[in-house]
Parts: sequence; structure tokens; C-alpha cells
Amino acid sequence: MTPAPTYLKSLKKESVVQSVINQLTDAIRNGDLKPGDKIPPEPDLADSLGVARSSVREAIKILAYLGVLESKRSEGTFVCNGYKESMIDPMIYGIILNQDSFDNLMELREMTEAGMMKLAIDHHDEEELGELEDLLEEMKEAIASDDPVSRFFDVDNRFHDKIAEMGKNPMADKVNRVVRTLTYAIRFRTVSEMIDGGKTEELINAHRLLLDAIREGDKHNLGSKVRGSYFEEELSGK
Repeated sequence: MTPAPTYLKSLKKESVVQSVINQLTDAIRNGDLKPGDKIPPEPDLADSLGVARSSVREAIKILAYLGVLESKRSEGTFVCNGYKESMIDPMIYGIILNQDSFDNLMELREMTEAGMMKLAIDHHDEEELGELEDLLEEMKEAIASDDPVSRFFDVDNRFHDKIAEMGKNPMADKVNRVVRTLTYAIRFRTVSEMIDGGKTEELINAHRLLLDAIREGDKHNLGSKVRGSYFEEELSGK
């Protein structure tokens, strides 16, 4: 039998499947296992850790679902190269199931959007600024259309996706997209109530301020700038 890798230790009474997961993820974090590396076969892992093969198999299934490992037919199981969308699915489910998470989610939204603004300021080019200008014009056209809310919301999403893309950081972009997915309903409601309430100019100007901050390299009070685009006071009737 193949000798056990030094990063594997025999497991005792801890939750067995979770312990196997912990051992493998610790090995990845420590660099003992690197992206593209093949992990030991299930029988060898089970023997090295002192657990049943079924526990190892379940741990591998979970890590594969999370996008950490991938199994290749006739080749074995490998550490994934790079991120997969499934890695962040559990975070989405966890937030959705937490009924008391709205305030925390809004704080996370502000933090991520301010962070994306900072990255965009640092890494944008003139062509991308032009694309944001074009999207502002599309917003004006959307408001004058037969379906202003849906069309504006579509352009709004593309505007913020472009800001995230301008940051040139795929990892941050993915996190930002998760947060925007989770805030879909409140963002749509904001657009709907602002347009129905005749506050279209404020809606456009909020996006103009974000564009101007990127163009001018203004990182001052980015949190306040993005928070100002949420229109929480107007929507609450204050």
C-alpha cells in the first residue's frame, strides 16, 4: 500500500466526514496539496486516516460539490484549478435561510460595492469610462420607454457589472455578483418605486456620481456614495 502523505493524521472521535474535509482543506491551504495535484485514492486515504471508505467518499463528494476537488474518470480525484461558481453556492443558501440577515446583507452590499469602486478607480481605462457613459444614456432611453422599470433595471445591472469588471479582479467580481443576486428584490423595488414616484432624475444622478468618482479618482467617502444610491430614506417615506 502507498505510504501515507505526511499531511494526513489518524482521526479519532471528531465528526468523521468533517474531519476528512478539514484534513484535505488544511493540506490545500498549507500548500501540501496544490491546484492540479492528485489526492491519494480512497482506500489509501481511509487507511491513513483510520476511517471507513464511506466517510472518505462522502467527504470527497462534498468537496467536489463545493468546487474544491474534481473527479476524472479513470484518472482519480484532483484539486481544482481556480474558482468555480459552486464554491459560493453554500454562502448564498446560508444567507437566504437566515431570516435576520437583511441589515447584515445591506452592510455587505455597501462594503462590496465600495470595494469594487476602489478597484475600478485603480484599474479602469478610458474605453471603459466611455462604456459607462453609454450605459447612462441607455438609462435615459429606458425611462422614456414603454417598460421603464424592467428596461432601466437591466441597464442598471449592466452598469454595476461593468464597474466590477473594470476592477480587473475576478475573485472580487464573483463575490460582488453573489451580493447583487441576493439583493435582487430590493434593488428592483428601489428602481420601481423611484420611477413610479417620478424621481428618475435622482436615479440617473446617483449613477452619474459613481461614474464621476471613477473618472476623477475620488476615493473619498466611497461608502457614502454607494449608500446614497440605495435611496433608503425616500423608500421608507422619511
